[in-house]
Parts: sequence; structure tokens; C-alpha cells
Amino acid sequence: MTLVQLRHLLALADSGSFSRAAEAVHLTQPALSRSIQTLEDELGQPLFDRLGRHSELTPFGRAMAARARQVLDDADALRDHGRRLARGEAAELRLGLGSGPGAMLMTPLLMSAAARHPGWRIEVSRATTARLVQALQARALDALVVDVRSLAPSADLCVDTPCEMRGAFMVRPGHPLLAAGTGVRFDEVQRFPIASIPLSDEVARVLMARYGPEAHPQRCVTLRCEEIPSLVEVTARSDAVLIAIHAAGPTLVELPMEPPLDATARFGLVTLAGREPVPGLEAVRALMREALRDGEAVSSAHAPP
Repeated sequence: MTLVQLRHLLALADSGSFSRAAEAVHLTQPALSRSIQTLEDELGQPLFDRLGRHSELTPFGRAMAARARQVLDDADALRDHGRRLARGEAAELRLGLGSGPGAMLMTPLLMSAAARHPGWRIEVSRATTARLVQALQARALDALVVDVRSLAPSADLCVDTPCEMRGAFMVRPGHPLLAAGTGVRFDEVQRFPIASIPLSDEVARVLMARYGPEAHPQRCVTLRCEEIPSLVEVTARSDAVLIAIHAAGPTLVELPMEPPLDATARFGLVTLAGREPVPGLEAVRALMREALRDGEAVSSAHAPP
């Protein structure tokens, strides 16, 4: 049974005439008769009663014609959707975002889809990098944007579109640590709550290399969660000190640390090796290049409170 045979069935059902149906589907009448006969043989029952030059659906034929219309409607919708996907007019993208990229990319991604791609369907998941990778490998997600330094090596993962973003210690304007206006030591920072998302092992090594064993995130961070916007808000309304990518806290002030932190996060687009790219990923890459970069600081250590 083929879609073509189902179209022949409906053409004959609608016209009631082999000659008119054959003309509608651009076949000779004998060719249409063979197609209908083959379909009847496969289904095991007659589809039409032949009444002279007129053909009328049997009760079985009426039931089959109704099902055939649904099948052909679905097939036409599937074809049209495929063509829209190929033209970039539609996309169905399941994207996982890590904490840092989520803070910077979530709103631009959803705004872009709403304003420029109304035919797209986007589902965003937020979780730890390990859980996002598990979902990607289980094919529950199509791609991830995460801190690639937190990825465990795996031959089935491909990483591209790397974006480096500078890390910083940040506080609210008017914070007591800004009063001296000079380099701030880590032991001074420790007098206050320290907030952070889960940090990669590489960042932990950098922190300890700069400020000693006490700077390991497991020892110094007292406020930890996956959502940077929540940590930024807490920092803006308290004396907490936030360790995060600088661009995530545009209303906060960067502490002039001594020595300087000099650390970056490295975000990348992660997909499964050998899997056909889903439509919409190029737009995600473009947004990453636009949103995941360090711009001009909104505030600095010398900004007035």
C-alpha cells in the first residue's frame, strides 16, 4: 500500500468515475483500474461497487476512504513541515543550558525565537552539566551550552563555538570592601558570605593558586545554587561577595583583588558526534557569539556608590 494508491482511492471516491478520476491523477483508465484492484487485493475486500459507468464506495470502502484522508492529510502536513524546516521557517530545538550560559543566553534566545522565528518550537532545560550531558547522550536534548571545562572527556561529544568570559569577585555599590579603594586580599573577602554557582575543577585550581587552599570553592563558598540571577540579586541586596562571570552582574562592582583573579569561563556548544544537526543550531551559535562575550563594564571598582 502506498500514498499514491490512497490518492487514487480518494480520486475515484470523489468523482465516482474511473475516467474522471484517471484524468485527475494523470493516469490512463487501465492504469488507475490496476492500482485500485491491487489495493483491493491487499486489503482483502472490494472498495467499490461498479454500477455501470459509476463506481460507489462499499461500506468497507467508506471506512478506508476516511482513514486514507487522515493519512494523506498527515503526510501532506509532514511534507510541508519538512520543507519549512529546510527553509529555516520552522525548528524544534531542545537545548540544555548550564548556569553561566543560562544567565547570559536564556533571554536573548527566547526573544530571538519570539521576534524572528515565530514558527520555531524551543524547549530549554536547566540542570548541572553532568545531568545535561546524560540527557544529551540519551537523546532527550539536541544540544547543550555549558562551561566546557566542567565536561568529563568523552569520545561521543563534539564541542564548538567556544566563548571566553572573564570571571570576577563582585559586590554591591557601597560595599565595605570598596572603602579602601585599593587591592582587596582574599582573607578580607572571607569576612563576608561568598556566593557562587558550582565551579569547575579548573576554576578551583586557579582560585587556590591565587589565594591559597582556603579559596577552594568547597571551603569558601557559603551560598551556592545553579541560578546566577538569584545570586546576583542576593549580592545586590546584601554584603555577600559573588564569584561569577563579570558580565552576569552588570549592576555590581568588581572588587580590585590582590592578586587579580585572572580567570575565565569557557562556554561551548556541545552536540553528539555523528548526529545530524537539528535546524536552529546556527541561530544558537550566532546568539552565543553575540551574547557570550565580555562587553564594557557597567560598573568598576572606582565607580561612585
